Amino acid sequence: MEKLTRPVSGYLVLLSAILLLVVAAFLFFYGAAKKGPVFIILGLVSFLIAMFLFKGIIVVSPNHSNVLTFFGKYVGTVKENGLLFVNPLYKKQKISLRAENLESSKLKVNDKLGNPIEIAAVIVWQVDNTYRAAFDVEDYNHYVKVQSEAAVRHLATTFAYDHFEDENASITLRDGGVKVNELLELELNDRLAPAGIVVKEARISHLAYAAEIAGAMLQRQQATAIVAARAKIVEGAVGMVEMALELLSKKDIVSLDEEKKAAMVSNLMVVLCGEKGATPILNTGTLYQ
Repeated sequence: MEKLTRPVSGYLVLLSAILLLVVAAFLFFYGAAKKGPVFIILGLVSFLIAMFLFKGIIVVSPNHSNVLTFFGKYVGTVKENGLLFVNPLYKKQKISLRAENLESSKLKVNDKLGNPIEIAAVIVWQVDNTYRAAFDVEDYNHYVKVQSEAAVRHLATTFAYDHFEDENASITLRDGGVKVNELLELELNDRLAPAGIVVKEARISHLAYAAEIAGAMLQRQQATAIVAARAKIVEGAVGMVEMALELLSKKDIVSLDEEKKAAMVSNLMVVLCGEKGATPILNTGTLYQ
């Protein structure tokens, strides 16, 4: 499991390494001038010590970390920021702790009822356990990408696209909204937990029928909307006709038999329900001509 380590400050070590480089340069030139091999050897030793110290100096920026291993053995993770010094023999692996965005490509999958759809998601993720991210998976960035696409595919096959396809469905991809996003986030956290990744947010960014059925589905939706609008118009027209007959009878404006009532109802329904304005015809005779 992940364990944190607190290395010493690297400022004093950096100063010491720079001084050793200055001493090494002085000994090299002094030994070369005086032809003293001892000074040259001392200069070489000073130079090697300085390089050894430089190798142990690390810089850790905010929201970054260094995973340390010693000949294959996990030593710990450095999350403390600043200029630090660790054992120069440690192998260091930098891992970012910042939140990152992943926008999946538009995936073409079949929904619960087998209709081809296009779906994509935007995922905000972050490394939570550096040990798992470094050692439990080969490449945690690639792991996030593959498992995210797998989760989006599974979500698409679990629900129908909308209620046009499954009228009894409690949740659909198009109308599920927050619930669908919550289910996607939950599945992503389950899939990415082995890599030490936590998902902060996941949302569907693109959802549409596939191109081969998009036209047919659009026509179906338009037809459904037209039928619903017509039903509302007819309902309103019937109410208006009923009110007209009631007012004519109540105010005793004109007395109509059943045949004339039927004709009047027919004419009013044509006027009220027609898509175009009706053309009036004036009758200069009696009602029965």
